[in-house]
Amino acid sequence: MVVSMKIESYEVLPLSHELPEGEGLGDARGFGHMRKTTLLRLEADDGTIGWGEAFVPGSIAAATIEELFADDLVGMDPYEVESLATRSYTDSYHFGGSVFVQAVVSAIDVACWDLIGKSIGRPVHQILGGQSRETLTPYASTMYFTEADRPIAEPIREAVDAGFTAAKIKIGTGPDEDRRRVRTARKILGEDATLMADMNGNYRPAQAIEAAERLKPFDLTWIEEPVPPENYSGYRDVQDAVDVPIAAGEAHYGRFEFKRLIDDRLVDVVQPNLARCGGFSEARRISDMATTENVAVRPHIWNSAVGLAAAVQFAASVPEYPHTRHVPEPMLVEFDRSANPLRTDLLKTPFDPTGGTLDVPQEPGLGIEVDDNALERLRAD
Repeated sequence: MVVSMKIESYEVLPLSHELPEGEGLGDARGFGHMRKTTLLRLEADDGTIGWGEAFVPGSIAAATIEELFADDLVGMDPYEVESLATRSYTDSYHFGGSVFVQAVVSAIDVACWDLIGKSIGRPVHQILGGQSRETLTPYASTMYFTEADRPIAEPIREAVDAGFTAAKIKIGTGPDEDRRRVRTARKILGEDATLMADMNGNYRPAQAIEAAERLKPFDLTWIEEPVPPENYSGYRDVQDAVDVPIAAGEAHYGRFEFKRLIDDRLVDVVQPNLARCGGFSEARRISDMATTENVAVRPHIWNSAVGLAAAVQFAASVPEYPHTRHVPEPMLVEFDRSANPLRTDLLKTPFDPTGGTLDVPQEPGLGIEVDDNALERLRAD
């Protein structure tokens, strides 16, 4: 039985955490000193709370909701959520494809699915359909470039000690340094471990191709963002020239950008971020397109615990097509290994990836409970 409910109110909650001076971390493009994101709290007329995340600054999220969505959001039936992404394109004709609109759509969409799951007593991954998994394989997102002088092997050793059997490291500052970093990671992880390398779009195609050639001996599962996200012709050049699978998607928004990546065979793996791609509804459309064309789907995660929860629920629902049990391929989910209280402190029961597995919450909705005290401490408004 479908439970009738209406959204009664919403609250935009910007969060931030500043890294200590001299301890910035980042990628080949530079260091970051602030972790920021924005949560959305929806309250239904029966008192049920739904949580979503927009991976954009709070002031932008608040203004976008107020300008484009507030009138429709208050009083909306959460079960209407799958039409929201479409309306963001049709009703916001000149703005629908922008990252800010899609991030806000993501937050509303995820929060609505959280409400729906709670209203029928099921976790989101079950009601999204497709494959349903109880555990996922987390990979340590680590070996960042850091301001502090730190041995590059140290974070990989820490990940292995925590039980990770897969990792993704940062490269993209030159073929020689890329090879040194990947060689170090492979040696510590072991020959049978899953290893990926992220260039963060810092290369021209010829540079990315040269670097990829130097990395062939290390059996990478994928190379991520070898060229900037807007450089579609560059993706084609790299894809045509290298044998290593190519992954991208964290900086692409909505079904239409992902359709181009998939239709033009520019990547082997698409990586929608549930706090930017349009939420569960768009991620499911992206997954359908990708699996139809035999492209793998692995969510990107650089979010708070709410965005992580959404990615986990989504990943648990992605079909295994074309694989059967005879071709085992783990569903990998990214787990940022940097110090981040937006992820570690926000929930009453944080996600625990140690031991090489990540349990998929089986409680209704996102399956999480936000810690109100931590939320107040982390608020940036």
